[in-house]
Amino acid sequence: MGRLTTHVLDTALGKPAKGLKIELWRTGSEPSHISTHVTNEDGRVDGPILSGEAFAAGTYELRFKAGAYLRSTGQNLPDPLFLDEIPIRFGIAEAGGHYHVPLLLSPFGYSTYRGS
Repeated sequence: MGRLTTHVLDTALGKPAKGLKIELWRTGSEPSHISTHVTNEDGRVDGPILSGEAFAAGTYELRFKAGAYLRSTGQNLPDPLFLDEIPIRFGIAEAGGHYHVPLLLSPFGYSTYRGS
């Protein structure tokens, strides 16, 4: 059975990004909000973001609410922030696959990849 997972690491502080809000959307002609999650002390969401019968092939978007998290860290940041909301749009082709979409975050940049 397929599943979608994520985690967020704060590369500027060298630690997991605790308390970062993440929304999952299904994209297309009528984008639809699927769920909202918050990262735990390990920078992970407790359990899969998407799994079971809801896990299906298609195009999705994770929206990482980086701005609120970055402000909460107490770092000296510009106003407005360089990064606020980070959308990552990706495709799920294998209905039985494991899709892990991590985010490596700093106030001025980010990266992602398909993990395992």
